[in-house]
Amino acid sequence: MGKPSPKKVRPDGEGIEGERNTTSGIAVRRIYDEGAVQGLDHANALGEPGEYPFTRGIYPTMYRGRLWTMRQYAGFGSAEETNRRFRYLLDKGQTGLSVAFDLPTQIGYDSDHPLAKGEVGKVGVAICSLSDVELLFDGISLDKVSTSMTINSTAPILLAMYLTLARNTNCAFENLRGTVQNDILKEYVARGTYIYPPEASMRLVLDVFEYCYKNVPRWNAISVSGYHIREAGSTAVQEVAFTLADGIAYLEAAGRRGLDVTKVAEQMSFFFAASMNFLEEVAKFRAARRLWARVVRERFKVASKDACMLRFHTQTSGYTLTAQEHENNVVRVALEALSAVLGGTQSLHTNSMDEALSLPSERAVRVALRTQQIVASESGVADVADPVGGSYCIEALTDEIEELASEYINKIDDMGGMLAAIQKGYVQREIASASYEYQMQVERGARRILGVNMHPEKVSGIKRFRADDAMIERHLTRLREVKRKRDAGKAADALSALSSAARGDENLMPLIMRCVDARATIGEISDALREVFGEYVRPEEV
Repeated sequence: MGKPSPKKVRPDGEGIEGERNTTSGIAVRRIYDEGAVQGLDHANALGEPGEYPFTRGIYPTMYRGRLWTMRQYAGFGSAEETNRRFRYLLDKGQTGLSVAFDLPTQIGYDSDHPLAKGEVGKVGVAICSLSDVELLFDGISLDKVSTSMTINSTAPILLAMYLTLARNTNCAFENLRGTVQNDILKEYVARGTYIYPPEASMRLVLDVFEYCYKNVPRWNAISVSGYHIREAGSTAVQEVAFTLADGIAYLEAAGRRGLDVTKVAEQMSFFFAASMNFLEEVAKFRAARRLWARVVRERFKVASKDACMLRFHTQTSGYTLTAQEHENNVVRVALEALSAVLGGTQSLHTNSMDEALSLPSERAVRVALRTQQIVASESGVADVADPVGGSYCIEALTDEIEELASEYINKIDDMGGMLAAIQKGYVQREIASASYEYQMQVERGARRILGVNMHPEKVSGIKRFRADDAMIERHLTRLREVKRKRDAGKAADALSALSSAARGDENLMPLIMRCVDARATIGEISDALREVFGEYVRPEEV
């Protein structure tokens, strides 16, 4: 229970009788026929697009009515530099923004903190105060664009900055559309940008839930992320299972707090990877959508159609990109993007060809965006809702992924839920084992990767992005100016009120917004909470 049955898989990547395995170890038949889907209940397992259990998509007309949001992830260096990239992409036809933050921002340190040295602006934009957010979105009307922010431990602070900017520019909260990732559980198993212990982190997640459904109705209060679980080395089955188990944990926590579970579920979104095993990936998206619909309706007794819909963003895989012959990544990304579209994604980021080597160049990101646009406008796949529905192969794989993911979820339930499974190290071990097995398959040649173990080539030589020292100094100068010019007493009072409230049980979002409005920095706000919550230390680090 919890792992694919040995009868279905072989660990070496090759199945019996000429069969091959997916990356999850599911044995793939040479040919599929009606025998592969015997007993398939069309009405209950498939239904129609836009109808429960949403296997075939969450909207009746799917992309005929509206294309997915083309949301290229971007963020590097300074707020000004990232703003230029945003405006460039919008000019080229991008339909949504997606913000990448640097590591100090993600873990609650200002850019002038000693631990931030060497990391400012490296893997995303450096944000310290509301002043940086004002520059980041300069010239962009927040009520005219959908914005996604990949931020977790400091998600309440970045959301507060975004909302304060909206208020200051007369954008009504009810018109704001977007997502704050706010998925802390996967940080403990896959990504590592946590700050506080899990219980305190979950409190902040729930504060965002409650604040959003009361004040920002069109905003997704969380994006439960399987992407980082997959990038850490999980299989497709594990990605579905662990992501939905995280979603279950959030809904259960919302219920215990007395929040309206239906409203919380309606403002939940998900985030998956699109990897290179094309057929498995298409089936994975369909299986995840059906399984989540059943979980919400059957486990949580929620009747709302909107709450049962698994709405998700997809990003093409990072780990499948190669530094060797990086131009070949264009083909990989196109196939992965197509699998996401055939699987029914609501928004999509396509990685750039040079991302195995550096943050993407302007040319590479344009090609990545054009890849989406070609799939949307020239391929014809957007003309049909669930064009792969009814395929013997796809339906059989959808069933099998759902079954195996359900086994994992049941095992996690037996452990006491996702938080308990994380604290026991179960999820971490499963991901590490899958990652090791995949790499061993690559080493043995059972998984073939062009340029790596098939027709191997040297690493491509390209001009790589480097954070500019002058840009960093301008950013640090602005931070010093913010602290010098603000009302120091007002900022201190706001931070003190936040620490005091954190010792109680009230929602902290209004207090965080007060801090932001007083020009307190992300590091100062995080420290005010560290003072009360402490910091999480992994068990092996004790």
